[in-house]
Amino acid sequence: MKILKKVKENSFCIVIAVAYILMFVLKPDMGVTSMKNSAYYIKEMLMIMPVIFVLTALLDTWIAKEKITKYLGKESKVNGIILSFVLGSISAGPIYAAFPMCVMLHKKGASVRNLVIILSSWAVIKVPMLLNEVKFLGMKFMAIRWVLTVIAIVVFSWVTAKIVKDEDIVQKEEKTNGLTLNKEFCMGCTMCSRNYPEIFGMQGKKAYVKSFDFEIDRERLSQTIMACPVQAIHYNE
Repeated sequence: MKILKKVKENSFCIVIAVAYILMFVLKPDMGVTSMKNSAYYIKEMLMIMPVIFVLTALLDTWIAKEKITKYLGKESKVNGIILSFVLGSISAGPIYAAFPMCVMLHKKGASVRNLVIILSSWAVIKVPMLLNEVKFLGMKFMAIRWVLTVIAIVVFSWVTAKIVKDEDIVQKEEKTNGLTLNKEFCMGCTMCSRNYPEIFGMQGKKAYVKSFDFEIDRERLSQTIMACPVQAIHYNE
């Protein structure tokens, strides 16, 4: 049963591994090319994602929830739409770098509609890409494509907000006895489980909060929270 459970939990990785094996057997050249491409993207993610997680954690700490709700929440209306376009357009890095950022923004009150605009702008109308588009395809092509894309993003964001509700978005937080552990930010450094093993443990490469019924040592917990490099732990009495 344990083997079947492990297979089920890692079914996606197993399918990918089988696909690579088949490519190497049937078309070795394609298999080698695919492996090189995969290695390139994995290397890119390993270089970019830790920085994104740290930056997201810092922004989560520095920016008050009231600010996010005011400027990117459901009541932000046109101002929120404009700000979302600006945030997405001036971004840098691949689109997958935007996902943890959007999780943080949603947790602090950003609306589904504005998240769609940020992600879409990040993917198809960010400034560095527009400059290259002008260089290769010309100003007229870029301008018309940009206007039509912005209109499409506004429409799709409205439709998505009607279909996807806040509760449909996966939450990566674990809450126990006033402790909140953001598993999205957790880097698996084990600092919390080493500093306060009675409360924190490790499951795979992520920390978790154990069940406990004793009084928390506030000073020890405070030191543990401060030791977390990405500020993934919070405590509310």
